[in-house]
Order: sequence, then C-alpha cells, then structure tokens
Amino acid sequence: MVKQAKAQRILTHDQIWVALDRLAERAGLSPSGLAKRAGLDPTTFNRSKRVTPDGRERWPSTESIAKALAATGASLDIFAGLISDDSTNNRSVPLLGLDQAGTSGAFDEAGLPSGKGWTEFALPTAEDHHSFALEMSGDAFAPIYRDGSVILVSPGAPIRKGDRVVVKTTAGDVTVATLKRRTAKVLELLPLDATQTERTVVASDVAWIARIVWASQ
Repeated sequence: MVKQAKAQRILTHDQIWVALDRLAERAGLSPSGLAKRAGLDPTTFNRSKRVTPDGRERWPSTESIAKALAATGASLDIFAGLISDDSTNNRSVPLLGLDQAGTSGAFDEAGLPSGKGWTEFALPTAEDHHSFALEMSGDAFAPIYRDGSVILVSPGAPIRKGDRVVVKTTAGDVTVATLKRRTAKVLELLPLDATQTERTVVASDVAWIARIVWASQ
C-alpha cells in the first residue's frame, strides 16, 4: 500500500485519495472514469471504496496508482505534486467558441486544445469558496449524469431559468433538476429524465438550492 513518498515522508490516507481525485480532475475524468481508463474495475477509486464496512481505512494499491498514472500520462513526480498541492483557487481552463471548434488547427491529434483563438475561463471555485462536489450513485439522472459522474455545486453562483440545480427540501430530499421557474412562492423543476413529470416545490419547503457549475464526463 502507498504510505510513503519522496524523502520517506509519511502520507495520510486522505492525502493519497485526494491526489487520485486531483489526477482524475486533471485528466477531465471522474474517479470512476479514471479507473475505467486505467483498465480497473470502475468502482476502484469510488469514495464508497475508501473505507471498509467496519470503518477501517482502505488504501489504493501501488499497482492501481501505477496504472492510473500510465493512463493519464502523469509521472510519479506529478503525483507527488498533487499530494502536496492544496490550492483549489485561481484555476482556469482553455476556452473556445463552439462555432470555432470545428476549424482546422483548433485541436491537436490527441484532441487537446491547440493553435490560436483560445482564451481562458476561470473555474467557479476561484470565486466561491463554498463550492462542493457530489458524485452520482446509480443512473437516476441518466442520460445527463451517470453512475460515477461528479458535479461541482456552487452555492454562491447566481441561478437563472434553465440552470441545472441541486435542491434540498426541509424534509431532507435532495434532487437534481433543471430550473423552469422560480417565484416567491414556488420552484418549478424539470426532471433530467424527459419521461418523468415536472415537479413543483413550495418555497417554504426548500432548505436550499444551488447551481451546478461543472460536471465530469
């Protein structure tokens, strides 16, 4: 099991798993997506696998980490950097207009951004220090979000009609939907599954609502 890095520094269980999460994010994947790309069982890196049913910490194997590094083209030094990197703010990603994406030279042979025209888009975490991530379990919100998909939720982001949101009711029910309309009295929500019916929630029954600002593939 991996419990050491360079200079024999002792690492914690949480540090190793956070580094794997960062490795997945760096590759634009969810933890389960990273496991699939590495040729492992899709649940290998899921959060539910990190602690045994009796509460003991479960460590990722050196083999699974090695396969994850190979699958993402990352070195052990990069992984060590992800362990020690505590910064989550001021991150940005390349940005290009959708109508320009089909032009020659916009991407290289590996499908990565290339050439001119690209700008940068600051991720919402740089502005909202209260952002958090949720991982989907099961396919209740398919085909938009599938099992293992991770969504980034920003409580501080403004919410508009048509935004995908997470809503928690005072009864403890948590749902993911598209906001159709919001008034002082009700929330009207469109299900992500088009076969389901719309839902109306009385405003007094809403504990909180927050916008989904990012989702893994």
